[in-house]
Amino acid sequence: MRTIAPGVEISPMGLGTWSWGNQFLWGYEESMDPELQQVYNLVVSSGINFFDTADSYGTGKLDGKSEQLLGKFAGEYPGSERVRSNLHVATKFAAYPWRVLPGSIVSAARASARRLGVDAISLGQLHWSAANYAPLQELGMRAGLAQCYEQGVVRAVGVSNYGPRQLKDIHRDLAKRGVPLATAQIQFSLLSRGRDQLLAKEVCDELGVTLISYSPLALGLLSGKYGEGNLPSGPRGGLFKSLLPEVAPLLQVLDAIATERRKTMSQVAINWCMCKGTVPIPGAKDLAQAKENLGALGWRLSAGEVAELDAVASGLKKGMIQNIFQTS
Repeated sequence: MRTIAPGVEISPMGLGTWSWGNQFLWGYEESMDPELQQVYNLVVSSGINFFDTADSYGTGKLDGKSEQLLGKFAGEYPGSERVRSNLHVATKFAAYPWRVLPGSIVSAARASARRLGVDAISLGQLHWSAANYAPLQELGMRAGLAQCYEQGVVRAVGVSNYGPRQLKDIHRDLAKRGVPLATAQIQFSLLSRGRDQLLAKEVCDELGVTLISYSPLALGLLSGKYGEGNLPSGPRGGLFKSLLPEVAPLLQVLDAIATERRKTMSQVAINWCMCKGTVPIPGAKDLAQAKENLGALGWRLSAGEVAELDAVASGLKKGMIQNIFQTS
């Protein structure tokens, strides 16, 4: 377990719930909810106590659906009260253009808490920085995040999609108010390990901030389940088609290590993130994916295996496209 704030200890791997409510990219339908509840129960009973969501997760009329489902599933979890009391949700507050004043972030956090069914959110995060295009809004959002902590709406604060420079900047701003920056969340995987990601990791280590790695499987590309004749539907299909020829050497090494370890490629890719000192938050749309993700726990890649993966990944000319909201 990793302590990110007093009373907030999280498992070495979490569960990301971006797909819960997202129809456009992940094909969510409300008929999936019963199996998603089984996914939740399975991972909690297997030792996972950390879930990542956002107030913007859910498309159209399903806005906030991911938070609602997490609140419902936590309330109906059949385990003991001791287990339920140790479940932690990290949610993110979107930098919508109307969220300019500090109070708008506090209001967003209170709304998220209601959807999650909690008195205080374990970890509240700014979803992305507005510093590059609306610096005054960014100042208001940072002040609002600090107020969430000061008013007890959140137990710890973090950021998402902040690069190395912005991480140092907001860490300094929050420290002036006595608010510790607990976490930073970035796209981090074997296909997202460029200069900015590695610098962000160095800054986190320097500041004592836990790095949360989202999309550790590169939207599923690192799972080994897709090929040029077997592409996912939707926007991922075109992206994977363009990347597969370039990333083939990495997939081959992943497959070889997975075979030797009697693991899957997904499990190796997730374990690599943990070996790098991050907390990965892979998603799961069904029980099969959840069970596979859990297989990344309880073992560790050797230093030689990590070095081999690093070497082939660093030699690729193309990697996963980066989030447009990622700052430097």
